Amino acid sequence: MIKIAPSILSADFSRLGEHILETKKAGAEYLHIDVMDGIFVPNISFGAPVYKCIRKMTDQFFDVHLMIVDPIRYVDDFVKAGADNITIHHEACADQIETLKYIKSKGVKASVSVKPKTDPHVLKEYLPYIDMILIMSVEPGFGGQSFIPSAIESTRVAYELVRDSGRNIDIEVDGGISAKNVDLVTSVGANVIVAGSAVFGAPDMAEAIAQIRAAGDAAYKTKI
Repeated sequence: MIKIAPSILSADFSRLGEHILETKKAGAEYLHIDVMDGIFVPNISFGAPVYKCIRKMTDQFFDVHLMIVDPIRYVDDFVKAGADNITIHHEACADQIETLKYIKSKGVKASVSVKPKTDPHVLKEYLPYIDMILIMSVEPGFGGQSFIPSAIESTRVAYELVRDSGRNIDIEVDGGISAKNVDLVTSVGANVIVAGSAVFGAPDMAEAIAQIRAAGDAAYKTKI
């Protein structure tokens, strides 16, 4: 019922191709691809040329998370590189709705994310234009952080907004999630789970993904 999106930010870049193939073999439907500009967040990752290369390796859903200022500038690049979904931040855009419309016009899914301290009720205005909401459960910019409990309430609010809208919108949560705490967000409506260190840092990636899925699915069935 839930989908798992390993975050390649936590992968060993010297073995990136190998790790991607391993996530697919382990049953991960998505790959979560973080793009950071050093401005919106205090870190820099890599850009579209790298993702274009790894696109050739897998048919997994490419979930591209743009943690950059004015992301509309790079939408075309990531569409050409093979993105299936492009997520922008509520906090990083001059015109969020126009950016979301532009992403959709390129034939890919569009999503919006909010940081932990942002009131999740701001998401309501985006519901007609999006396919997914991304709730950040850490401050964006670095992998390996601890889960911020306020994300539980943000996820609950997002789920209720989507439910009341009548639209089919996924709810994704990213940051500090493992099999030990995934139930906290799937029980309140999250159905796409980003996991970085919990997957790539595990001795057995397939077992780690299976455990996250089992715990997440069990709690999702009981969601409000």
